[in-house]
Amino acid sequence: MEKTTFILASNSPRRKQLFGLAGWDFSILAADVDETPFEKETPREYVIRLAQAKALAIQPRAGFEAVIIGSDTTVVDGDEIIGKPVDEADARRMLNQLRGRTHQVMTAVCVLRGEKRITELSITDVPMRNYSDAEIEAYIQTGDPMDKAGAYAIQHAEFQPVAAMAGCYAGVMGLPMCHVLRALRKFELSTSEDVPAACQSLLKYDCKISPAVLSGEMVA
Repeated sequence: MEKTTFILASNSPRRKQLFGLAGWDFSILAADVDETPFEKETPREYVIRLAQAKALAIQPRAGFEAVIIGSDTTVVDGDEIIGKPVDEADARRMLNQLRGRTHQVMTAVCVLRGEKRITELSITDVPMRNYSDAEIEAYIQTGDPMDKAGAYAIQHAEFQPVAAMAGCYAGVMGLPMCHVLRALRKFELSTSEDVPAACQSLLKYDCKISPAVLSGEMVA
């Protein structure tokens, strides 16, 4: 039987770490796509379009039979798409905007093989704690916010921006693995690894929604 080739269309170390929990051998081929939102495009439409665009962009290099996983994550405040900060002042503005309030993180996953394409969407409500101005400044000085949508990483050990949360922690990090597994089942691909358990162990997070996602009861 010919071995399945898995390609992750992302250079993100967080996505690489999460996808690695499934135990498959895989390669990285980063996709370079324009992330500018279209006029009147909703956040949901935007993140799904980019996940699909990333998968499609690398297919000529990956090969038609490769299983390609494209993903995109965006922070959404109301109807506003909050991307990555352009400088420290922009990061400061974003962190002030999100402070003490709940926003959403949307992560879309596109699994592509040949002409078949399956897209999943994870939506998580993220309540931010009321961190101080001094904490914002200290966090900005680490440089960590500069390549993150919304100018924060949920997993940052010192800043710890998020209050108690329910939902997909991995999705907020950038790759909701239960959604990935659910999409791959439609290609008749599975793993012997207990990915939900491994994910929760890695993230030190008690996930309440993974059974519902894997069973199809939870759509997003």
